[in-house]
Amino acid sequence: MLISAVVGAGMYLATPFALKRAFAPPQREIPYTPKDLGLPEEEVWIDGPNGTRLHAWWVPVGHPAPAVIVLHGWGGNASLMLPIAPHIQRAGFHALFLDARNHGLSEHDDFSSMPRFAEDLEAAFRWLHLRDDVTDIGVVGHSVGAGAAILAASRGLGVSAVVSVSAFAHPGELMRSQGPLAKLPQPLRWWILHQVERMIGYRFDDIAPRNRIADVEVPLLLVHGDADPVVPVSDAYELAERMPERRLIIVPGGGHSDLEPFQPYLPDVLEFLSEHLSARV
Repeated sequence: MLISAVVGAGMYLATPFALKRAFAPPQREIPYTPKDLGLPEEEVWIDGPNGTRLHAWWVPVGHPAPAVIVLHGWGGNASLMLPIAPHIQRAGFHALFLDARNHGLSEHDDFSSMPRFAEDLEAAFRWLHLRDDVTDIGVVGHSVGAGAAILAASRGLGVSAVVSVSAFAHPGELMRSQGPLAKLPQPLRWWILHQVERMIGYRFDDIAPRNRIADVEVPLLLVHGDADPVVPVSDAYELAERMPERRLIIVPGGGHSDLEPFQPYLPDVLEFLSEHLSARV
């Protein structure tokens, strides 16, 4: 009995460390910078939460204009989102391509989570808000970055428009259906997910886009591929039904991470941003 209790206590105490390692985001290559795409660039560092520094690429247009924060998904980085930078600049927007903590060139923290993505987004917003050449701010988020954008906007982030690309409806449900957790017995899956909630400091139900999206008071556009193997397109339809005003683009043949099928729909996204971001101070 004593041995069992000691082993059980040891497993309980070791759980946070094990979870942080098990759910650490993969580190992906950084293939290029804005300069490689023929764009002006400025490498910037932003004061982030917990004393960390966040790395970002600042792509200016050379005059006062709205700015768009671009936030990648889990295991991604700012560089992988750069193919949309020329389109954003031609539309007359500054762009800030942000690396979340534990991603890209940003400093590392003890773990990553959707709420922490939202905190990093809030830090980027504050950095932009202090610039004299920024007249308004919008955000484009992908996957976890999209969920973080919805969460931050529902809490009153001062952006004027949000574009959510490939957002999931509920993080816990996605984790249950994807990766190694999907193969575990249901009681063990429930226990692990409960420990993840304890680690990140939030119940999944409280941060789930399906439960936050009705509180987003700024214009929100959902974009989702109908061939997404990670987040089913049904999540997009569910979120659209819960929006105060339905705005949804379904991309035929669009997957989860490949931006190529989404390129033809960028004019619609940029038109949405142009409609809602002000060019005046």
